[in-house]
Amino acid sequence: MRLINTLKAAGAAAILVAAAAASIAPASADDMGFKGKSAGDILVRGRIVGVVPDEDIKSDSLGGEGNVDNDVIPELDFSYFITDNIALELIAGTSKHDVSWNTGASDLDLGSVRLLPPTLTLQYHFLSKERFSPYIGAGVNYTFFYDSKPGQFQEVKYDNGFGYAFQAGFDYAISGPWSLNVDVKKIFLNTDVSVNTGAGTVKADADLDPWLFGIGIGYRF
Repeated sequence: MRLINTLKAAGAAAILVAAAAASIAPASADDMGFKGKSAGDILVRGRIVGVVPDEDIKSDSLGGEGNVDNDVIPELDFSYFITDNIALELIAGTSKHDVSWNTGASDLDLGSVRLLPPTLTLQYHFLSKERFSPYIGAGVNYTFFYDSKPGQFQEVKYDNGFGYAFQAGFDYAISGPWSLNVDVKKIFLNTDVSVNTGAGTVKADADLDPWLFGIGIGYRF
């Protein structure tokens, strides 16, 4: 159900992006010129991203498992083309997630937390001189956890940490420097969680491993 709700939101975002793309696109076929990707180009994209954690959160001292909800966020990314086909991409965006613990008999409220996961990937762009240009990429990220709300507990802490990421997507040239972008990332992210219950501290190991489904508009300098 969480995935369905996020995909519905992403679908609504796709309609808005398509409308924006239509407003940018030229009125006649004669104006459909575009320039292929080239070394030295800087590509700036704005995306709407559905963040869908694929979590596995367990504790040795508490039965059950943790759950993290989805979010839909705006995201900004910057790509620099080292060659016509190879680029570095840096993404910036922050998400907020409600967290709970299902003991099997009840759900415990662990409040919420915000994530800031700057991610740097190295990409290979196929068909860089064509209007439709798919790409793949891999890289690393460092996730900051902040603004944690403890819910029904005294305090909930999350350790910052490194992860790695894979991605696939495509750019479709609309007109001139403008393009449509669709992008999917998988970020492998682990954090240690400490929950202060008042009677003691409960620790959990959390593999969050979110999927990021994005669609947006790009402008190339």
